[in-house]
Amino acid sequence: MRNFLKQTFASLVGSLLGLIIFCGIGTTGLFLIMLAVASRDSTPEVKDKSVLVFDLSMNITDSEPKSNGLFQKALSSENNDQLSLHTVLDALEKARRDKRIVGIYLDGSHTSQGSGVTGFATLKEVRQALEKCRAAGKKIIAYGLDLGQREYYLSSVADTIVVNPVGEMEVKGLSTQPMFLAGAFQKYGIGVQVVREGKFKGAVEPYVLTKLSPENREQTQKLLDDVWAEWQTTVGTSRKINTQQLQEITDNQPVLLADQAQAHHLVDKVEYFDEVVANLKELTESKKEDKTFHQISLSDYVDVSGKSLGVERSSKNHIAVVYAEGEIVDGEGNDGEVGGDRFAKIFRRLRNDQNVKAVVLRINSPGGSATAAEVMQREILLTRKVKPVVVSMGDLAASGGYWIASNSDRIFAEPNTITGSIGVFGLLFNAQKLASDNGITWDTVKTGQYADTQTVSRPKSPQELAIYQQNVDRIYHLFLNKVAQGRKIPEQKVAEIAQGRVWSGTSAKEIGLVDEIGGLDAAIAYAAKQANLGENWELKEYPRLGTFEERLFGQVSKEVRIDLGIDQAPSKPTDPLTAEFQKLQQEIAIVRHMNDPVGVYARLPFNLGIEK
Repeated sequence: MRNFLKQTFASLVGSLLGLIIFCGIGTTGLFLIMLAVASRDSTPEVKDKSVLVFDLSMNITDSEPKSNGLFQKALSSENNDQLSLHTVLDALEKARRDKRIVGIYLDGSHTSQGSGVTGFATLKEVRQALEKCRAAGKKIIAYGLDLGQREYYLSSVADTIVVNPVGEMEVKGLSTQPMFLAGAFQKYGIGVQVVREGKFKGAVEPYVLTKLSPENREQTQKLLDDVWAEWQTTVGTSRKINTQQLQEITDNQPVLLADQAQAHHLVDKVEYFDEVVANLKELTESKKEDKTFHQISLSDYVDVSGKSLGVERSSKNHIAVVYAEGEIVDGEGNDGEVGGDRFAKIFRRLRNDQNVKAVVLRINSPGGSATAAEVMQREILLTRKVKPVVVSMGDLAASGGYWIASNSDRIFAEPNTITGSIGVFGLLFNAQKLASDNGITWDTVKTGQYADTQTVSRPKSPQELAIYQQNVDRIYHLFLNKVAQGRKIPEQKVAEIAQGRVWSGTSAKEIGLVDEIGGLDAAIAYAAKQANLGENWELKEYPRLGTFEERLFGQVSKEVRIDLGIDQAPSKPTDPLTAEFQKLQQEIAIVRHMNDPVGVYARLPFNLGIEK
């Protein structure tokens, strides 16, 4: 017994010593990582006559990206593949004013067809910033091996577009291919009942139909036509090609080899990468013995101070930009979601903050919970009574996304923004047949006729469906009333343009749902003007990122969970089959996000992904 106690005590002491040593090594490791990050955060050097390198494969988000791991930043020599839109716009404005920057290189050598995830409305804002740089005398050179339509949309602004001799480009038009689950639900015995308002409210169609309804097909076709027309007009104007010629290429030769693209005047040169580098070395007056031209990547250039260039501002007067990006959900929500309660708190803080003189609400959301949207909209309305609230719509601001936009001082959208979808719906699932086929049954004891309404054991009765429909009707008319009051449009007219129909930014402006065509910077400038701030203001962005320690240990935890296989890291589709499986995951994710307390949703019709 005495030996046993000695061995146990020794084992315990050894374990404690080992734990202390392990923690010490871990702490030292974390400290070294923090030092590495700090050392890499030093201000980059910009040589005279440099070219700003813009990687066309970069993903541009609305809010500050949170997916770039701290370990990856510290240990990897690769540049981050994500930047926020405002960061990109600020960097391009610095480059426009910076005499050390003589040109911009749009690098398409890392792209592949279908790789782009940034929406056309976001690309429109970036393209306009590039146009300003070109107008200021900055030479823009674009090069690619495999230029898709998103990459070419930006590249077409360049003075010179070069494609590799073995490369190609595509001008095939736009499409969307929603996935329908009704057949699978029927096969496996999952019942779905729908209550909705709005004949165009196609969000429910994947669960009850096997193809698009005529109404949904009509609105989707109109939306794609508008976005494609904007693409043709913008590209055609830069390349001096009329839209009829572009459409003829689209219908007859959607994928062009390098020499064919040059023959159609879509590109200027067919050259190898080393020839492009030689031309850039000449532009930057680099020495012959230099391996490459004088350059700085966009992701490095964002850390260059803009004070001497008049870009960075410092003022006690703040303009707050609130990023509502992702599904609208009830409660606090997670990263990538717009939690109604969390965003309501943000607006309450901003309303009571005397330093905040105006608020810009940047929306990039398909909608979601109607209850959460109304919680947010109320706080936005109260804030508007105290200070200007301006809305900037990104790639999409539809349904619940439009709900929260409707009661603002002014709404800005790009021509290719997806918006509208003023309608609501409810989905009622049951597993009666699925359970029955597998020998599962339920029995019920209740004290009221409708006490078991929330059950998934059976379909809803006609009386229960009538109750749900009454609730949907109530929220739909509330939605119409909110839009009518906020937009100062007669409710009857709102009812005509609502019905769950989706509109492009161009069409939305024509019918009064949007005030002005313009991007985030235009909305910020308008907010400053409304608050009578002149040039005396500073930008603050919300939701705020956590403290360094919170982000450090939160990211460490997340990355360790991924390494252990507990969580999955996000991945890009590498083949068409994988892409379809990911599309299925996205459809299932919609259902997971459905947490509205009354079961009513204001959401975009299906996962409307415009494919190029």
